[in-house]
Amino acid sequence: MGRTVLVTGVSLDLGGRLARLLASDPAQRVIGVDVVPPRRDLGVVEFVRADIRNPVIAKVIAAQGVDTVVHMSVSPFGHAGGRTSVKEHNVIGTMQLLAACQKAPSLERLVVRSASEVYGSSSRDPAMFTEDQAAKRLPGSGFGKDVLEVEGYVRGFARRRPDVAVTMMRAAPLIGPRVRSPLTDYFRLPVVPTPLGFDARLQFVHEDDLLAALRHATLGGVHGTFNVAGDGVLMLSQAVRRLGRPSVQLPAFALDNLGTLLKRVGVRGPDRELVSYLTFGRGLDTQRLRDVLGFTPEHDTASAFADFAGAVTPGMVPPTQLAAGVLTAATEARHG
Repeated sequence: MGRTVLVTGVSLDLGGRLARLLASDPAQRVIGVDVVPPRRDLGVVEFVRADIRNPVIAKVIAAQGVDTVVHMSVSPFGHAGGRTSVKEHNVIGTMQLLAACQKAPSLERLVVRSASEVYGSSSRDPAMFTEDQAAKRLPGSGFGKDVLEVEGYVRGFARRRPDVAVTMMRAAPLIGPRVRSPLTDYFRLPVVPTPLGFDARLQFVHEDDLLAALRHATLGGVHGTFNVAGDGVLMLSQAVRRLGRPSVQLPAFALDNLGTLLKRVGVRGPDRELVSYLTFGRGLDTQRLRDVLGFTPEHDTASAFADFAGAVTPGMVPPTQLAAGVLTAATEARHG
C-alpha cells in the first residue's frame, strides 16, 4: 500500500520540486501545502491552501490520513514580508505543524529540512562538524537562530512521539543553476567583496543532491540527524576566480556594514550571518549520511559550484555606473 505524504512549502522552488519528485511514484499520494498557490505546475500533486501557522493544519493532516510529513518551509526567505515575517513562518509555523503532527495517530514519519547554519561560523570551529557537535558560538540572530529553535522543537516532538521516525537533514549552503539565495546573489555581484586576511573553506550541496537526499529520507524512514553536503571544500578565493569576477578585499568590520552600503546602488549585499560564513567558513562531516542513511551525493563541492558557475556569465561586469557604485561603496566601507 502506498504512502500519503504531506509536503509543506510547495510554493517555494525546492518544496515544489520535491513534491513533484515524490509524486512521480504512482504508489504515493502527495499533498502540497502552502499559504499561497504555487507559480509552477505541481502535476499530480494535490495542492491545499493552508497556513501552517494556523491550527487548521491539524485538520488537513487528520482528514487526509497523512502518514508522512516533509517540512520544507524552513527557509532564510519567504514569500513576502521582512525578517519578522520569515521568522514567524519558520518558528511559529514549525511549532503549529509539530502540534498537529503530535495529534495525528496515522503519522509514521517526519522529515525536516534543516540547515548547517545551526552550527554557526566562528574562529573556534572544528574543521568538520559532526551531527553530535554543537556550535562553538550559538547563532544569536538571523536564520541560524531560527534553525536552532526549529531543531529544538523537533527534538521535543521526537521525545513525545517515539513511535514516529524523525529525520532532520542539515543541508550545507545550497548551490546550483536554479538557486537564488543570499549566497548565490553574493557570488553574482559584479565586484565580489572578500574578507581581508581570511580565505574561508566553503562546502556546498548541489540542489539536485539535496532533493535526492530528501526523497531518500522520505522513503527510508530512518530516525536521526544527518549532515548533507558534497565532499571536499573550496576556498573562497578559488570560488571567486572560477567565476571570473573581480574582487576587492575589505576588513571584517567593514563587511558587516557592506550590505547597507550596497543598497545605495540597488544591490543586495551580504548580511552579518553570511559575512561570518565567508570569513570563517564551515565544514560538515557526512559519514553518517553514507553509513546510516545510505545516501551518497552525486556532486562534490567543486562540481556543484562548477554547475552554478556555468549558469553565470564568466567575468561579466555590469554597466559602468553600477560597477563604479559597488567599488565606491567598498571604498567607503574600507575607510569607515
